[in-house]
Amino acid sequence: MKKTRFARYAFLLCFVLISLFTYAQSGSISGKVTDDAGQPIPGATVFIKGTSKNATADAEGKFTITGITPGNIVVVARIMGYETFEMPVNAGNSTESITFQLKADTKGLNEIVVVGYGTQKKSDLTGAIAVVSSKDFNKGPISSADQLITGKVPGVQITSNGGAPGAGSTIRVRGGASLNATNDPLIIIDGVPVDNNNISGASNALALINPNDIESFNVLKDASATAIYGSRASNGVIIITTKKGRLGDQLHVSFSSTNAISKVTSFSPVLNASQFSDVVKQNGTAAQIALLGTDNTDWQKQIYQSAFSTDNNLALSGSWKKLPYRISVGYLNQDGILKTSNLERNSASINLSPSLFDDHLKINMNVKGSIADYRFADQGAINAAIAYDPTKPLRSGNSNDFGGYYEWLYNGKLYDLATKNPAAMLEQKMDKSQVKRSIGNIQFDYKFHFLPELRANLNLGYDYQKGDGNTNIPKYAALSYYNGTGGSYKHYSQEMKNKLFDFYLNYVKELKGIKSRIDVMGGYSYQDFITATPGYPTLDESGDTTTAAGNYSEAQHTLVSFFGRLNYTFNDKYLLTFTMRRDGTSRFRQHWGNFPSVAFAWKLKDEPFLKNTKTLSDLKLRLGYGVTGQENIGVGKEYAALSRYTYGDANSSYQLGDVFYKTLRAAGYDQNIKWEQTATYNVAVDYGFLDNKITGSVDFYYKKTTDLLADVTAPTGTNLTNTLYTNIGSLENRGVEFIINATPVETKDFRWDAGFNITYNKNKILSLSKAQTDTSVGIATGGISGGTGNTIQINTAGNQINSFYVYKQIYDKAGNPIEGVYEDTNGDGVVDADDKYRYKSSNPVVYLNFNSSFNYKKWTLGFSMRSNIGNYIYNNQASNNGSYKTFQNSNYLANLSTSVLKTKFRNTQYWSDYYVENGSFLRMDYLNLGYDFGRVISKKVGLRANFNVQNVFVITKYSGQDPEVFSGIDDKFYPRPRVYSLGVNLDF
Repeated sequence: MKKTRFARYAFLLCFVLISLFTYAQSGSISGKVTDDAGQPIPGATVFIKGTSKNATADAEGKFTITGITPGNIVVVARIMGYETFEMPVNAGNSTESITFQLKADTKGLNEIVVVGYGTQKKSDLTGAIAVVSSKDFNKGPISSADQLITGKVPGVQITSNGGAPGAGSTIRVRGGASLNATNDPLIIIDGVPVDNNNISGASNALALINPNDIESFNVLKDASATAIYGSRASNGVIIITTKKGRLGDQLHVSFSSTNAISKVTSFSPVLNASQFSDVVKQNGTAAQIALLGTDNTDWQKQIYQSAFSTDNNLALSGSWKKLPYRISVGYLNQDGILKTSNLERNSASINLSPSLFDDHLKINMNVKGSIADYRFADQGAINAAIAYDPTKPLRSGNSNDFGGYYEWLYNGKLYDLATKNPAAMLEQKMDKSQVKRSIGNIQFDYKFHFLPELRANLNLGYDYQKGDGNTNIPKYAALSYYNGTGGSYKHYSQEMKNKLFDFYLNYVKELKGIKSRIDVMGGYSYQDFITATPGYPTLDESGDTTTAAGNYSEAQHTLVSFFGRLNYTFNDKYLLTFTMRRDGTSRFRQHWGNFPSVAFAWKLKDEPFLKNTKTLSDLKLRLGYGVTGQENIGVGKEYAALSRYTYGDANSSYQLGDVFYKTLRAAGYDQNIKWEQTATYNVAVDYGFLDNKITGSVDFYYKKTTDLLADVTAPTGTNLTNTLYTNIGSLENRGVEFIINATPVETKDFRWDAGFNITYNKNKILSLSKAQTDTSVGIATGGISGGTGNTIQINTAGNQINSFYVYKQIYDKAGNPIEGVYEDTNGDGVVDADDKYRYKSSNPVVYLNFNSSFNYKKWTLGFSMRSNIGNYIYNNQASNNGSYKTFQNSNYLANLSTSVLKTKFRNTQYWSDYYVENGSFLRMDYLNLGYDFGRVISKKVGLRANFNVQNVFVITKYSGQDPEVFSGIDDKFYPRPRVYSLGVNLDF
């Protein structure tokens, strides 16, 4: 199948090459594209206006367009970062040489930025909006779209959820605005807001989108920018725009192939076989010593591997007469470093963007589809490898028992309480899924003939996902014995449908008499989400039911909205923006809510007292305030405001005759539940120096969220449940963002670009009670391994979100922790649960990002680094395996964390702050070296090659495997690999 796919790619490439080489060379025109200083601009597009005839400037800025009919024509040159230039030419003069001298776009101030329901010039923005285009994306093998902008945007923390194939990231824009509802930003792909919930069978919805198809990210951060999306915008908005064809372009074919090897960089620190034997002999009983084996097995090396991945993409773009188009296909096959994990993704996309009626009607049609096949590795094997006895062999030598893998036995039978063989947990569990996804829309933008200042925009979109999967464990596997069945087979599926209807009118008018410009937009939106989840029984290997099927569930959510925006510009330097959205949602009984915002910007550089300042090239002040909401209250909570009945468990069915009927029970509800609401203030300065060779901004913000959604204990007799999901409490985020981008050196052959941003963000829970004073302990969270129901974090008024709730450890004179001895923090003479204190948090207080690129002739060198400061981690792997009691089990042994060599703990000390460690780190995300071979094969094909290393190094004091764990609890974390990749790009 794979050979056939690559054969098709190869045939298509050959066909296009032959077509190009045999292109008729009739009339032609040639020239050169340079900048203001006369330096060539390679890659610039030059085309004949009104036709599809096109050429791309080579490394020396030279171009040739063939097949031109003699006569008067207009030749256009353009490239991102420079102003487009048009030149009338008499094509009959074959000896004429054209030179285009393009002016720099002053660092993108005239760049068009995508905002909610429209676009604006970057120089006219009043809100906090960051733009990251494809030329600035992170390099190397990228399997999920979010990885393209990690570290690129101040105020945006992107933490990958581990190194599993297709693993997504946790994205936080200016800190989380919620405790229990989602903290994920609203993501919009080509005008379609997508569901943040992952479908069954996929670990990350964004992994179903081919990153190679993405043109830009526009990140809306403050309320003045996000309020146009109302009740879904409290956590920011990310607008993803995919690549399109452009009018006037010839057929352009690009092919890229990136092949990579991933390797484990570090292992969790545990005792080796010799150390473990010594500990058991010194601290164990005679029976326990007798259980020691003679092997020396590194179990972590048994479950990890060097993994190969390949990512191949083919795209055709151009313009057929007046129909710009882009068609692409992609194939990704990624093995994980945890054995048996894999992602295979096939994707395709098509974009058509014609203009009709003399460009009065512009149509933009996008269709994207993917089929992703996953094999999930059992991540429980990570903890099993840490705990398994290193003196035992991988295999028992008896192929009839447990497939030949060694397992702990007692009286000749599997000992259920013992740790299972981690390698067997991976090899003997088949967990596969297939997920299909298609996102599409068609957008009509009509500029009225009788009133060209007025535009009507209609957007019809959809997002469809279908996931199917099976989990199969054979009856001879130890996992099957543990489950008490003769094998296990479980099927699951889910279907998610998302339909969109948007319509708005936009009126733009220049009022020259009063030096004003007015831009008014108003519209209506309807979006409907349906999620269907069938229930399936669990079967044994004989096909008999071992667990009855769960209930079929279907959740529907509808959002109806009215929205508007007014942009007013006076004298081209005073800008005012006002937005309003009125949302109605089916999730709450109080359906409707209003979400306004206002922002003001002042272009100080245009004032007379600064206008002639040569050093200062840009200075703008921005002020903003707005209110946004959070109506995504969480999976399973969709009907929390309605009185309803739910089906009981299948095992509690009532028998009438030969039929078993499921019972119905009343569910708890709060009819007054509503969306969370966040008010945001923003004060900012945008600046530029030295003809914008240095640019950046400073933003100060304050966010306060009220009506927090949380599960609280219901007073006895007041509801039909023990806990109630309701609005209670408030929290705040305060922060500062700073960004600077510069070109320190620029000569004929050498250019150095650098960017740095830093974010300070501090959150605090203000209240978790409807009472005036809140003296409650708080809401426990952060479950840990080592016991049912154990938690290590708490949310309490007056403290940071997810503070660790632990005892203060007492140390001896040598600096070693004294087992079971903690500080009496409340001074009552007794050390008990009341002496736990709130210590640090998993949230970093400061995060920094630095990226740089060097270009010398045809060589490029670039890197990106990130740092988190102030984030703490609870080392659950050490606490769970860090005492002598860990191996002192009946009839089996378990390995220990190396921390026990220092602590000498005899019993586990789960709630000691000793295990809360500083997780601050400095990580180099990637290092990239590239070379541009220019045009090869008769100067028809552009060839570029690059070598990339991801996760180059990490500097940290954390003793565990990886300091970047978003939850703050290091347990069963799939480690991030170091990835070495070689990529090739062909353009013709």
